[in-house]
Amino acid sequence: MRLEPAARRWRLVGGAAMMCALLGLGACTARWPWRRPPPAPPAPVQELTVSGGSAAGIVQYWKRNTLLLDLSGASGTGSIRVTPGKQFGWPVRLAVRVRPGTIGVLEVQGAQRLTLPISAGAGAPVDLELPPGVYTAQTPALDIRWAPAP
Repeated sequence: MRLEPAARRWRLVGGAAMMCALLGLGACTARWPWRRPPPAPPAPVQELTVSGGSAAGIVQYWKRNTLLLDLSGASGTGSIRVTPGKQFGWPVRLAVRVRPGTIGVLEVQGAQRLTLPISAGAGAPVDLELPPGVYTAQTPALDIRWAPAP
């Protein structure tokens, strides 16, 4: 059985379309060598001494040149006391990560007292950097308290 030229042409076009579709599906699942893996999560560090009743879940991370105290797991009412490390002292920048909706007010007492209201909307954790003056090189400790919104 001999195909006419028009039928042969359609058979070639159909075969080429099928081949392109199969190659396209294969390319979607391929791991390309120039594709970068996702960045690794930051490694926990122990720069400051954290004590108090709620200190069990507090993790410290470096985020560029800012030491980050992760309070995103804290909720309700609690407090911690943070003292500088013996070797290096206070970091130049200090921030606290909180999750909106679980904490209403954050209070930091050091060389100065700072009260930060936190919005009630639930969402991703936010990083609150402590302004200069809240602690100095001579500050013996920082008392951090949190409570629900009044």
